[in-house]
Amino acid sequence: MAMSERGSTDTALIDRAREGDETAFRVLVERYEPQVAATVVGMLGPGDEADDVGQETFVRFYRALAKFRGDAALGTYMTRIAMNLSLNAMKRRQKQRWRFWSRDDEEKAPPESSVDGRGEQAAEERSEAVHAALARLKPDFRAVVVLRMLDGYSTKETAALLKIAEGTVLSRLSRAMKQLETILKNEVDLL
Repeated sequence: MAMSERGSTDTALIDRAREGDETAFRVLVERYEPQVAATVVGMLGPGDEADDVGQETFVRFYRALAKFRGDAALGTYMTRIAMNLSLNAMKRRQKQRWRFWSRDDEEKAPPESSVDGRGEQAAEERSEAVHAALARLKPDFRAVVVLRMLDGYSTKETAALLKIAEGTVLSRLSRAMKQLETILKNEVDLL
């Protein structure tokens, strides 16, 4: 791939991709894959489901190329697609759990599945613990934590991405961080 393609602006690459230039689209994918992956893995944890949602994000973007007006930065647009698809995947997960849940114990909701991993290094184990703790948060709280704390979006940007008020972002973030602190403290106490 030529250096000039890597240095091209998003707008130029989008225009070329709209005209059928596969190389231009590939550059966009390579440019935004880490950002999309961070969002999806933050929401779903690592694994096949996250890989599928990451790929679907770029498929959706490709289908929407003709309609993309550039009102938002491309990274923000991609993150919005990734977040929406991740939330949909979480809803499907929840429906699956309910489908197989015993009707004998209706008072208790099915447990959130935790993210499992096999890290041997301390940093990897901490990352897995954080992902497992994130998996136990409600989707609305998880979305705010992923966007604000992992992806680095501002409160204003997070509110725009999720289409909620900034105060709601701050409230959910505060509550989510308290829940994460409790979850992670309990995990450490069990070790």
